[in-house]
Amino acid sequence: MRELRLEARGQAQETKARLLIDSLFYHEESQSMLTALIAPAVFDGFERLGTSALLVENDTLVGLVSPSDIPSHYTTETLEGGLLAPGLLDLQANGGGGALLNNDPSQTALKTMAEGHARKGVARILATVISDTREVTEQAVDAAVLASSDPHSGILGIHVEGPFFSNERNGVHQQDQLRKLEAADWQWLERAASIPGIVTLAPEQVAVADIQRMASLGLRVSAGHTNAVFDEVNAAISAGLSGFTHLFNAMRPQTGREPGVVGAALASDETWCGVIADGIHVHPASLRLALKAKPRGKVYLVSDAMATIGSVDKQFRLYGEWISEIDGRLVNSAGRLAGSAISLVDAVRYCCEHLQVPVDEAIAMASRYPAEYLGIDDRFGSLRPGRMADLTWFDDGMNVKGLWRAGSRLAL
Repeated sequence: MRELRLEARGQAQETKARLLIDSLFYHEESQSMLTALIAPAVFDGFERLGTSALLVENDTLVGLVSPSDIPSHYTTETLEGGLLAPGLLDLQANGGGGALLNNDPSQTALKTMAEGHARKGVARILATVISDTREVTEQAVDAAVLASSDPHSGILGIHVEGPFFSNERNGVHQQDQLRKLEAADWQWLERAASIPGIVTLAPEQVAVADIQRMASLGLRVSAGHTNAVFDEVNAAISAGLSGFTHLFNAMRPQTGREPGVVGAALASDETWCGVIADGIHVHPASLRLALKAKPRGKVYLVSDAMATIGSVDKQFRLYGEWISEIDGRLVNSAGRLAGSAISLVDAVRYCCEHLQVPVDEAIAMASRYPAEYLGIDDRFGSLRPGRMADLTWFDDGMNVKGLWRAGSRLAL
């Protein structure tokens, strides 16, 4: 009898413990923000779906179901018209909202930049610092490391564009800021590798062993502002170079006897190419050529945007001189292009209207493909379960109607 009483007491304690655990679980779930967004059309990054409900728990996507299958404890919101798509990702954004990272390499500037791009429908940016002093580069990297730890910041990580560039292909990068890789640079390179990051360099200016070391750290190494010949680029690809920054711009072009950087990029199936689709930086025929030459998914869109995006001010200072927007171009006093005056959404629209790229493919070029290049497609770039709840809502004219970042709707 005593053994039966002990067994009963043990079962009662186990039941009480289980009920306590269950109550804690349900209490925790009751505190979650559970939202179902019903849209008449959804592009999930891979395929187009009809009327569907996207289930969001706090900052994470947990399902894509028929509206009739929405769980009863979810709060529903119905979107009128348009297309719900993955939040757009810009891997080359130098500024926004009136701020330029080189001028103010701080978390405050990053917040302003992300807000400026959000007003244009872009969920997240890879904050870009161009060739500058080591101190500026270090400060930009440190600010991005901190900002990227907050899922609501809109900062994916860091893109360091320079300073290991060719003097012959420097573009707007000041030549006195260009230099060779030095031992002290590995400190900021290693910090940059702790978050999603791209380093753009000229392969002929950096030793193959150093390119290999950068890639082994986890950085994406990209060729840009380079006068390298075909064989030099291929050697860098073998060492881990995986991308090309603003393809066709500031790089040795392709010729019959020397394929150059452009030829190496188009001939390589395993590398990615970022392109600025604005009708200014690259002729539409060249963009069509790149899309035909590269495997699907290996060309992604960037804005190369400066401080003017999301800002009423169409002038800013870079390297101490004024850059002005004139007829849709950002130029310095010498008339040289200094970044672009477009947002990533403008690039998507350009591809649809001028290159006849299908809408879904153009969106993938600004969401899933850049996420795949950066190796973050397990969290961004599509609307599959487990991804961050970053969403861009377009109307039928490809104008942005709404934007969600980490499950929170942002004011446009």
